[in-house]
Amino acid sequence: MESQHQPLLDRSGPLNGFFDYRGRDVHRSSSGGWNAGLFLLGLEVAARFAYYGVSSNLITYLTGPLGMSIATAAAAANAWSGSGSMLPLVGASLADSWLGRYRAIALATVFSILGYGMLALSAVLPPLKPSECHSHSTNNSHCGPTSFQLAFFFISLYLIAIAQGFDKPCGLAFGADQFDQSDPQESVSRSSFFNWWYFSMCTGITIAVVVASYIEDNIGWGLGFGMLSIIMIPAFIMFLLGTSTYRFHEMEKKTPFGRLGRSFVSLARTSLRVGTMSRGGGNRGAEQGIDPPVI
Repeated sequence: MESQHQPLLDRSGPLNGFFDYRGRDVHRSSSGGWNAGLFLLGLEVAARFAYYGVSSNLITYLTGPLGMSIATAAAAANAWSGSGSMLPLVGASLADSWLGRYRAIALATVFSILGYGMLALSAVLPPLKPSECHSHSTNNSHCGPTSFQLAFFFISLYLIAIAQGFDKPCGLAFGADQFDQSDPQESVSRSSFFNWWYFSMCTGITIAVVVASYIEDNIGWGLGFGMLSIIMIPAFIMFLLGTSTYRFHEMEKKTPFGRLGRSFVSLARTSLRVGTMSRGGGNRGAEQGIDPPVI
């Protein structure tokens, strides 16, 4: 009869398949769960606020201070948005095969802070800020952005897109790692965490559309872009402070994105080897009866 009252799941021992940031075994009571999830939710609010603080008003900035036509601005905005949607394929493969989710999120946040900071500098510093064009001016040949100013602006913009490539596939997945699906209590909390993640995302987007857009349009682009970078800094610090509470999942050796990443590495090595043989041996491989590699 006593065996009927014994729990089916040992809640006191170390968790299988999880470890801390130092590679040590972790216990359910001292790691993961909501103690770790709250740090990630805070970072998600800041990340969505910052990203949509740019994307919701990007065409206005391109057609305004940068002086682009509506068609050119729309094409540039679509290219940037499309890059941010496609790069998660690369970011996920690198995270699964090499970086891990924690380091991918940290790298994404660093790129975000750098990108938003550079955007702010491009809207404030005279060497980086496009000169204004006035319709009543008789000489508009020296107004508008220079090639260097455009390059600096788009480098900062695509740093943010690269950050999205690491953050989008890893943020929610790393949050899910903080809850053990085999435990009934944590499984319920895991489902609740997904709801709160979506709520945090919508909260950041809503605040960005209302607050950031107003500041950029009515107060100044430099303040608006700078605010995005400043908000990401304490969010990143908060994320790092939660490192000791995070559960790190063992990286699976065979994952779709991991195989994709290893395929890219193998393809690059094969191409480099073939190029070296072609330069050094000419048709020596064909003379020896060696078939060329099929890619």
